[in-house]
Amino acid sequence: MTSPTTLTITPDDIDLGALLSELHRWVEMETPSPDAVAVNRLVDHVEGYAKAAGLETERRAGTLSFGDILIARTPRLEGTNARRILILAHLDTVHATGTLAGPLPLRQEGDRLYGPGIYDMKAGVLMAVEAMRLAVRAGTHLPVDLLIVPDEEVGSKSSRPVIEELARDAAYALVVEPARDGGKIVTARKGVGMFDITVRGRAAHAGVRPLDGRSAIRAAAQLVLDLEALNDPARGITVTTGMIQGGTGRNTVPAECRLQLDLRLPDAATAAEIIGKIESLRPTDPDISFEISGGLNRPPFAQSAEGRKLFDQTAAIAAELGIALEGMATGGGSDGNFTAALGVATLDGLGADGAGAHTYEEHILVGSLLPRTALLANLLVSLDGTS
Repeated sequence: MTSPTTLTITPDDIDLGALLSELHRWVEMETPSPDAVAVNRLVDHVEGYAKAAGLETERRAGTLSFGDILIARTPRLEGTNARRILILAHLDTVHATGTLAGPLPLRQEGDRLYGPGIYDMKAGVLMAVEAMRLAVRAGTHLPVDLLIVPDEEVGSKSSRPVIEELARDAAYALVVEPARDGGKIVTARKGVGMFDITVRGRAAHAGVRPLDGRSAIRAAAQLVLDLEALNDPARGITVTTGMIQGGTGRNTVPAECRLQLDLRLPDAATAAEIIGKIESLRPTDPDISFEISGGLNRPPFAQSAEGRKLFDQTAAIAAELGIALEGMATGGGSDGNFTAALGVATLDGLGADGAGAHTYEEHILVGSLLPRTALLANLLVSLDGTS
């Protein structure tokens, strides 16, 4: 890494009006993760926009019923086989089609610009394209890949192989997920586990022969208590039974009950410990059975020594822009979990500042767009692959 003494790119180099006009177009195209057609409609537009910005593009057909994957690249540098800078982004959102016309219309109130997916993370993707355009004009030491995936909000099931493929050639991974808590950068994330448990018992008539039955719901209720007992805030362990469904009617002893679990785990050792405990759960009643499936969806993202250097470099640039940058760890997962687990120095939360992700109050702070885009652009210019 290098340490710039003066900024190569300033916020004055960015046209805020043009950026906001483009962002409006992106937000007006609703892109819920399961709707591949809707996601690809925006991928079409972003592909054209990236080409117009002077970037090379590669598009890979979607799999598992998700939309396409788009890769935008800076022109390859002549005479170098240097490792790359990988920027991670996604265009899918948690908001269903119709949110824009209903509870979350696109609107600006003061410095707040509201809209579905604007904070998580359409603004961040647009900022990345603009930062790459500016960095190419200023000159970069390393080539840059921007990987835009269609399914991050549902676990990156189709895109994880591509993320890991590109990460193997990367010296750094920069994730343009939104900033946190007033503009903080994300330096670590918990691992994310997802489990499905089916509890099976025996049905019986609740009035005529109740003792013949074995209640799956009753067994599941005890199981929920056992699972929730694994929570340990001091160690950063979160085990949540997010959904439960069972039974066929009020007058039938239920033969089946299904649970969905969410785990948040701070490191690999803790993940192995808690997952082992869940997988070893057994019912005390021989007439009850558990079927347990799932595992670690995203590995823990712990800050490495190289990751710390990357943060320090970014903070130095931010200071020149008048930003007092702070790092933080969070329980939410991102595609940065995958790159960090492969040993790539990873920095997350480089997108827009704002709040309300995944809610009907989702918004960005317009005032954050120019300085944070300039921060990202200067970081792309300054990184040279040396320690």
